[in-house]
Amino acid sequence: MNGGNKMKDIRPEQFPLARTEQLIVKEVDDEVLVYDLKTDKAHCLNDTAAKVWKNCDGEKSVTDITAVLANGTEALVEEGVVWLALDQLKQFKLLVDVPNAPLVFAGMTRRQLVRTLGVAAIALPVVVSIIAPTPAMAASPCSAKDPCTVPADCCTAHPTCITSGPPGNRGCS
Repeated sequence: MNGGNKMKDIRPEQFPLARTEQLIVKEVDDEVLVYDLKTDKAHCLNDTAAKVWKNCDGEKSVTDITAVLANGTEALVEEGVVWLALDQLKQFKLLVDVPNAPLVFAGMTRRQLVRTLGVAAIALPVVVSIIAPTPAMAASPCSAKDPCTVPADCCTAHPTCITSGPPGNRGCS
């Protein structure tokens, strides 16, 4: 064994796979809106995050996805941008096969990535998520805007239910 050899970071290529079941996907301008029927959450992927997600086909490696992002643009694209997008997609359960990030990128925040990469030549990936009310929640009489129409049984979480007096003073308290 030669003491002068350094250990190399030998990491097998990983092929991320996007989740496609129980999702409603709509492209709007440079963004992709994804509604998750399992969790009743809506996710908005900016152009960079959307390109990463669309290319997670189980056949492209992280290196391949990085090349796809760089293709057609003169911008420099670092692999860290793809790892950041994969981390966000993993967080919102939009991936089936989740690759393990190299230690250098594991748990890295957007701010840390910008510091590491310098001035980004491509927009950093962004996934924004909101919880959508279920149809049952939206149809609930307990969510009525007019407290006069709130049924008494909706007041179970409150010690007092005011059902008399001026309209502005009725409802749960």
